[in-house]
Amino acid sequence: MTVHHAAGVGYQRAAGVYERSRPSYPLAALAALADALPLESGRTVVDLGAGTGKFTRLLALTGAEVLAVEPVEEMRERLAELLPGVAATDGTAEDTGLPGGCADAVVAAQSWHWFEQDAALAEVERLLRPGGALALVWNTYDTSVPWVREFQDIYFRLAPRDLPSPPLASGLGDHPAGGGWREAFAARKGWGTIEERHWPNPHTTTVADVVERMMSSSHIAVLDPAAQARVRSEVESVLASLDATGRGGGGAIELPYMTDVYWLRYG
Repeated sequence: MTVHHAAGVGYQRAAGVYERSRPSYPLAALAALADALPLESGRTVVDLGAGTGKFTRLLALTGAEVLAVEPVEEMRERLAELLPGVAATDGTAEDTGLPGGCADAVVAAQSWHWFEQDAALAEVERLLRPGGALALVWNTYDTSVPWVREFQDIYFRLAPRDLPSPPLASGLGDHPAGGGWREAFAARKGWGTIEERHWPNPHTTTVADVVERMMSSSHIAVLDPAAQARVRSEVESVLASLDATGRGGGGAIELPYMTDVYWLRYG
């Protein structure tokens, strides 16, 4: 399987910015998954599309053995640098290269929407031991905040038609480009009911890092310099419109996310 061009090139160029500008995940979400899957010493979890290890480092806290799979070399190298105790392998969700029946759980954090779902599900089914579970995790923008909605609108307006997208926000269903991930499970035998929980995940950062958050998006990172400069200017204009409460003008800012967690058991 090949990696989508926007991910393969965009994340290659922006691995460092991705690590700096993206939020982590609430420890409450990790605790819920650790209890539900479960994750603990003596068990093995595969992290698909692990990126720079934003969620991988939390999985490692559970005591479970973590096998990280990441196809973009620059992202994988950053993960290995930050998490030398985690095995990081070159592979895709559709073809991990890992042995069958090696995992008690499989996790995809901020990545499932990039995968070819039927092929990825077949691979997950191959990896899981009987009674194993799959968890899907996304940080999504809280678009009830007007400026965040404007910020997200820039992202989607510039996205190519074939760009895979995560769910827009918790409770709002799937973005049409997301592939209707729930339906993919309903169409396959052996999968249980989808469980889900959602947590506020406000990310305290700076105006500069919010700009870099946009610039690290895969389809923005592949633009030519002039186009990137136009995007940067547009994002800075949105941020300049914030009220004068110390959040604008290059100072601290809170970027409101929701963390959406879904899990279900196989077999």
